[in-house]
Amino acid sequence: MLTVLAFVVALGLLIAVHEYGHYRMAVACGVKVLRFSVGFGRVLARWQPKNSPTEFVICAFPVGGYVKMLDEREAPVASQERHLAFNTQPLGARAAIVAAGPVANLLLAIVLYALVNWTGVTHPRAVLASPQAGSIAQQAGLRGGELVKRAGFDGAELQAIKSFEDLRWLLTRGALDGQDVRLVFTSADASGDALLRLSRLEAKDADAELFRKIGITAPFTRPVMGPVMAGGAAEKAGLREGDVVLGIGPVAVVDGQQLRELVRASVQNGSAVTHPWRIVRSGADIELLVTPATRQEGSVWVGKIDAYVGAPPEFVTVRYGLLDGLWLGVVRTWEMSALTLRMMGKMVVGEASLKNLSGPLTIADYAGRSANLGLSQYLVFLALISVSLGVLNLLPLPVLDGGHLMYYLWEGLTGKSVPEAWMDRLQRGGIAVLLAMMSIALFNDLHRLLG
Repeated sequence: MLTVLAFVVALGLLIAVHEYGHYRMAVACGVKVLRFSVGFGRVLARWQPKNSPTEFVICAFPVGGYVKMLDEREAPVASQERHLAFNTQPLGARAAIVAAGPVANLLLAIVLYALVNWTGVTHPRAVLASPQAGSIAQQAGLRGGELVKRAGFDGAELQAIKSFEDLRWLLTRGALDGQDVRLVFTSADASGDALLRLSRLEAKDADAELFRKIGITAPFTRPVMGPVMAGGAAEKAGLREGDVVLGIGPVAVVDGQQLRELVRASVQNGSAVTHPWRIVRSGADIELLVTPATRQEGSVWVGKIDAYVGAPPEFVTVRYGLLDGLWLGVVRTWEMSALTLRMMGKMVVGEASLKNLSGPLTIADYAGRSANLGLSQYLVFLALISVSLGVLNLLPLPVLDGGHLMYYLWEGLTGKSVPEAWMDRLQRGGIAVLLAMMSIALFNDLHRLLG
């Protein structure tokens, strides 16, 4: 129920803000707005403010919205109201009205990010877990337990890293942009720096496999057993919640991430491999033989023990002042917009996988998850989707706001409107492209949720 509610609220809010941008700019330009609608289909609620020509409605299906303006191309307009019609406005006014929707979404993202920065959000500290064997992090000399203090793209100014999420965002951008990242850290016995050569990656997906290649997938956690599932491999082996794992076979275990990787790797030719586990329970050293269950992830067989592995990480609350929080909201919105555009461009030329496209099922799933994590995480989710909606609508597809801006650019350069015949062809092509994108996104949704 929470997932459905969070999804409907998110969709309704983002659509309402988008359409409100169009509406406010239209009113400011002197255009008569006949209807402001959030959603399509049967009207659930309607109202019209006193002395306003605009009817506001909320409809049953909140999958879109529209602002209906007075326009001679849609219906006859009385001569005394012709100056209020959209189609009679100067080119600059029409372009501003069309652009105002996506801009409103980007402004909303700035506000949401700023709110999170001002109120504070709790994230794991940027303490690194043990890197995967052969990963870029291991090759850079990282061993686990390092607290990252500053980081940035190689050759650029390094920025303070306040949480593991700050570091993860930087690594995501570096991997997808092919830029090396330099870390400055302190550890229990030393201080230093490391260069992660992310430019060697050919990153097409921003997924878990990408971070496995980098070697930084999670923050440092103690190798402690959490809740154990009844009837699972861990319970059958005699493991209990609170057991501290010292080693598996000949390998000494130092953190939860390493422990999880050793469990996953306890498979050979599709069959589980039994290992002796050295644990500490109530101050006593114990050795148990553990045989994990095997499960297939894609084409790979991995080990599972049906238990929570690793203690919770150490958390820190990140909070900023008024101006710093607002500025960081602007920066994050800009960075997310630029990254979204680059990823779309890479998908077009085949440098990034179409698996990165997400549809309504994935959005609903993440809406519910973020709402479960608290208000701050839900606001971050809303900001992310608002950026995506703003950027998507600025794409030069004829059925989107960006397509109309493309028409106006042609009109500005040539002094002539796009011919009706060409307009019709472009609209049909734009609809075909949009339907193809929606189909791929829905397929990806089903694959993620059912695969």
